[in-house]
Amino acid sequence: MKFLPASLLCLILLAIATGSQSAVLTLKECLQSAETGNPALKAAAWDSRIAQENVRLSMAAGYPRIDAQAGYTAQLNAQAVRLGGVTAETQEPDFAFAGVSLNYTLYDFGRRSARQQQTQAARAAVSHSYESRRSSIALQVIETYFRVAESDRRITAAREEVARVDKHRRVAQVLFEEGAVTRNDVLQADVRLAAARQKLLTLANLRENQWLLLNFLTGRPAEARGELDDNATLQPVSTPDKPGTAHARRHDLQALRHEIRAREFEVAESRESYYPELFTRLGLDYVQNDKVREQTLMSATVGIRLSIFDGFASSSVRERAVHNLSRSRDTLRNLEAQTDLEIATARNDAATAEARIEMARAAISQSEENLRITRERYLERVGTATDVMDAQSLATQAKSDYHAALYDHQTALARLLKASGEL
Repeated sequence: MKFLPASLLCLILLAIATGSQSAVLTLKECLQSAETGNPALKAAAWDSRIAQENVRLSMAAGYPRIDAQAGYTAQLNAQAVRLGGVTAETQEPDFAFAGVSLNYTLYDFGRRSARQQQTQAARAAVSHSYESRRSSIALQVIETYFRVAESDRRITAAREEVARVDKHRRVAQVLFEEGAVTRNDVLQADVRLAAARQKLLTLANLRENQWLLLNFLTGRPAEARGELDDNATLQPVSTPDKPGTAHARRHDLQALRHEIRAREFEVAESRESYYPELFTRLGLDYVQNDKVREQTLMSATVGIRLSIFDGFASSSVRERAVHNLSRSRDTLRNLEAQTDLEIATARNDAATAEARIEMARAAISQSEENLRITRERYLERVGTATDVMDAQSLATQAKSDYHAALYDHQTALARLLKASGEL
């Protein structure tokens, strides 16, 4: 009796573990897990922070720059001048120095402003790119979720086929022992039973791989399993979109528009680099030298800077910016056309899958009736064993076709939602 508490504890832990394994895993939970645990989304989240720091970096040009320096110089000989045949040193051979300077650009013909607006547009593009990545991963999660569910249904159908073939094999064995049929019927049943079992193993392996992919996409442990929600469905897009509506909703298109805006500011910045720059400088410099009256100098400077020749670097920068802008505009036009194609294709696939569902549902009842009649004919020794096994295969295929159409319809709706910018 002293082992009773330990036994009870083991039973409780086993019950908890069993309950956790059989808990229903909904599609909504998978999508929520993907948003927080997907490795690709975690990596992409850093892009927004990097873009924010780029904005801060561009804003730094609007503030003055303060620099400080200090050091010690040792010379072989002190600098000297000659006056009327007399040589007089003007500095010490070894001296310390220090200085503080404040530099500020007064006006640069809009270069700073263009750079700041460019980084802000790039930050907005990164934000929409992240949402586009999230939408793509959500589509992968939905497709994988329904593929796992389809595999469960196909495995159930395959198990039924194994049971049916095994039952037919036993009937054929009895009839063979009675001398009613030849051994060929038993051998055919053995071969078909082996094929059905191999098919079941293949489907089980496929489902296991799909579970691994689903867990990877959602950031769950690889060994995690659960019972999927049989009632998981997606709401179809009720009304056709007006022209351009999906273009305005899709995050990848919005990201490209912000990228184009950033490219336009890049072109503006490269164009304004041909203009001069007005600057000011305040300085406080100290040089150790007891041979002069003033060792500490304070200065204020207002000046203008202009690049006369830089090896055609400015021209190359401008041409590169123009080419980048043209490429982004062409990419946007291509993606808009691709969006329209995705919407039309997804609508056609959804409508076709919906029609397949109705036909496959009718085929299931027809195949079951065909199997029943074929079995009776075989027992009456009117039909052949081949007819029975063909009827069994038809029944399994009808169920597989139904489940494939059912989940193809759901994945087509998911693709339509993503193409329309609603996922």
